[in-house]
Amino acid sequence: MLEELKQQVYEANMELPKRGLITYTWGNVSGIDRKTNYFVIKPSGVDYDKLRPEDMVVMDLNGNKIEGEYKPSSDTPTHLELYLRYPEIGGIVHTHSPEATAWAQAGRSIPLYGTTHADYFYGEIPCARSLTPEEIDEAYEANTGLVIIETFELAGLKPMYTPGILCKNHGPFTWGKDAAEAVHNAVVLEEVAKMATKTELINPKVQPAPDSIRDKHFFRKHGENAYYGQ
Repeated sequence: MLEELKQQVYEANMELPKRGLITYTWGNVSGIDRKTNYFVIKPSGVDYDKLRPEDMVVMDLNGNKIEGEYKPSSDTPTHLELYLRYPEIGGIVHTHSPEATAWAQAGRSIPLYGTTHADYFYGEIPCARSLTPEEIDEAYEANTGLVIIETFELAGLKPMYTPGILCKNHGPFTWGKDAAEAVHNAVVLEEVAKMATKTELINPKVQPAPDSIRDKHFFRKHGENAYYGQ
C-alpha cells in the first residue's frame, strides 16, 4: 500500500542525517496521500542505518495503524493534528537540529534579519508557548500539534508562508507541499537559526530587516507573481 509514498518518505528521512539535522534517531518525516487520507511516517526508534522503505508505517487520520511491522514515530499525533487542520500541508519534519533547538530552548522566535530568511519564511519564525503540566500529562504529542495550531491561529499566520515553528523547550517542526519540501525547509530553518545567532553576537542591537526586503524576497519566489527560477 502506498509504495511510492513510502519510498518518498524513506528518502526524505534519509536526508536528515545526510544534512546533519539529526543525531541517532532524533527526528522523523511523514508524508500524506490526500486521496486516501492515509499518511506514511518513520517507525519509532529504528536506527537510520537499518531503515528500509518497507519499514515505513501507514496511518489514518484517526490515529489507527493501517499497515506496518513497527510502531509509528512517537510524534505521530503531532503530525496528525497538523494534517487535520491544514489540508495544504503534504509533508512534515521534526528534528532536534542544534541551532534551531537552541532558539527553541531559549523560548525565542527567530527574527527576520535578512534575505535568506525572507526567501522561505514570511516574517519571524515563531516559538510556541510551553505546554502546561496538564497538556503534557494528558496527551503530550497531540497537544504539541494543537499548540502549534494555536500559535498560528492567534497570530493569523499562513502555514505555507511560515513553513515551520519552534516548540519551546523542545525543537523545530517544518512542513511543505510534500516530504521532500518539508526537509528542504528544515535545512533552511537550521541555517537561518545559525545566521541569526551569529548576527546577534556581532551586533546585539540589530533590528529586523525592513518589510520591503521581506516582501520582495518572499514574493519573488512565492505567489502569483513569483519570478525566481525557471
